[in-house]
Amino acid sequence: MGEIVVEIELENASDRMRAEDGDRRDDDVRRVVIPAAANTDIMMLVLPEDVVDLLGVRQDNSVIVEYADGRREVRPVAGPLTVRIGNRSAVADCIVLPQGSEARFGQIVMRQLDLVPDYANQTLSPRPESPDRPMVRL
Repeated sequence: MGEIVVEIELENASDRMRAEDGDRRDDDVRRVVIPAAANTDIMMLVLPEDVVDLLGVRQDNSVIVEYADGRREVRPVAGPLTVRIGNRSAVADCIVLPQGSEARFGQIVMRQLDLVPDYANQTLSPRPESPDRPMVRL
């Protein structure tokens, strides 16, 4: 289907919780704004290792990833991260790829945020039936 590149804000969710509990200053919450490609062909959030290191999130799991060319390898999973796109946010883990890789997010983040891609206009927007906040189907 292609990709739509948008700016996303990523924040260390554990840092945010400590700030809300008063154990950390808001200025000390590790966060970054980066361009990332929305891609419905992938499932999870995918970030380069240097961004994960900057955010200081734990790598405590791993998954087997399969690339478009058929290669497979074991990659670490890190989190938790808060992902913000526009005025919507969700907590997610990410697959860690080598430094310099492109940041991408897939179906899980788009569903959590209830965003739909419009490839013709290169936009990512809330669904018309839920313009104010994500709507989750159960």
